Amino acid sequence: MEIIQILAIALIAAVILTLLKKEKPEIAIQISLAVGIVIFLFMLGKITLVIESVQQIALKANISPTYLNIILKIIGITYLASLGIEMCRDAEQNAIASKIEFAAKIIIISLAIPIVMAVMDMILKIMP
Repeated sequence: MEIIQILAIALIAAVILTLLKKEKPEIAIQISLAVGIVIFLFMLGKITLVIESVQQIALKANISPTYLNIILKIIGITYLASLGIEMCRDAEQNAIASKIEFAAKIIIISLAIPIVMAVMDMILKIMP
């Protein structure tokens, strides 16, 4: 099971990080970043599978590919921003983490505008 492999990697890294954090904090940060990237890469296949499944469901539900792509981009930005924020917090760089969070929110809002406009158009068409 994949979760067992991920937990094993994470627990081994956590033990190593605990031992290194006081003695060699710069190496601890690098290991933490590397483990985060390895776990992300490990999940890339699953992410692809989820995206393909959502696209198939959207086709069956007759949802516009434009809107689906926007939603998938927003989800991707959310996960990537979350990963970056947590890595910055692990490195005790809370100010940078806050800036990533701010930037992600602005990007998400800008991507969501076409969806909001489409919903508003639908509402205006329904209302007499």
